Amino acid sequence: MPAHTEVAIIGVPIDLGAGRRGVDMGPSAMRYTGLRSGIAALGLLSEDLGNLEVPLAERLREPAADDRLRYLDPIAAVCATLASSVADCVERRQLPLILGGDHSLSIGSVAGSARARELGLIWIDAHADFNTAETTPSGNIHGMSLAVLTGRGHPLLTSLAGRTPAIRPERVALVGARDLDPLEREALRNSGIRIFTMHDIDRRSMAEVIAEAIAVAGHNTAGFHVSFDLDVVDPKEAPGVGTPVFGGISYREAHLAMEMLASSGGIRSLDLVEVNPILDERNATAGLAIELALSALGKRII
Repeated sequence: MPAHTEVAIIGVPIDLGAGRRGVDMGPSAMRYTGLRSGIAALGLLSEDLGNLEVPLAERLREPAADDRLRYLDPIAAVCATLASSVADCVERRQLPLILGGDHSLSIGSVAGSARARELGLIWIDAHADFNTAETTPSGNIHGMSLAVLTGRGHPLLTSLAGRTPAIRPERVALVGARDLDPLEREALRNSGIRIFTMHDIDRRSMAEVIAEAIAVAGHNTAGFHVSFDLDVVDPKEAPGVGTPVFGGISYREAHLAMEMLASSGGIRSLDLVEVNPILDERNATAGLAIELALSALGKRII
């Protein structure tokens, strides 16, 4: 991480984009694991900017059963605030580290990081999050984030970077996908996004896949944002997520990915999402998330 000596931590306790409650407690669970002391041990400074204010679902109108964009307005407002906060960190030459919270927050984190520069995007997730209002089976916006960032979706969400798309599809690498909706799969085939499924990781190795993902996201860009959804890790090792899918990457594959991303020198911002302490076992998933964050910031075995 040669371009940064200070990390800015932003918590986003949002669960409005998900179908299951509890991820709003993710930022607190991750901080509890000793995040700042871990960053200091790497010789880096850190500033904790606290949590963004996010409205409680109980204080909002319950979406209709057929709502195709559940909680659109409050999610758009939170993401707009987050985008501005992240853009301010970038201007101060800090590396934004965003703790979630459901994956809808990445609409704001990525847009803010890309506001003043051309970025690539490495999306590490069991799901593609490439639905739109027309294809979603649930109406949950956390399943639409990558589509939004590549220019597909409601203008309240697609415009937060000051341009559309926030990230050009050919500069996106999706890593670890293994659970796709039928219409989402069809859209992905024609998207221009470079997709690495679990089949690719099994057949080619995580090292080869991440090396190619770095090449995709780093080509003609100022670097890349990394968005890491903890459900990409097999639920035996990361039980505290809202949408677990068996057959995920291992503990060591996850660390190898982050270590390689750090060694590339290309990380410009990072978010860790979908940690759900209600479903966790002894805070294991939150602890893993922070271990992975530290690997992305340069921590090594020796």
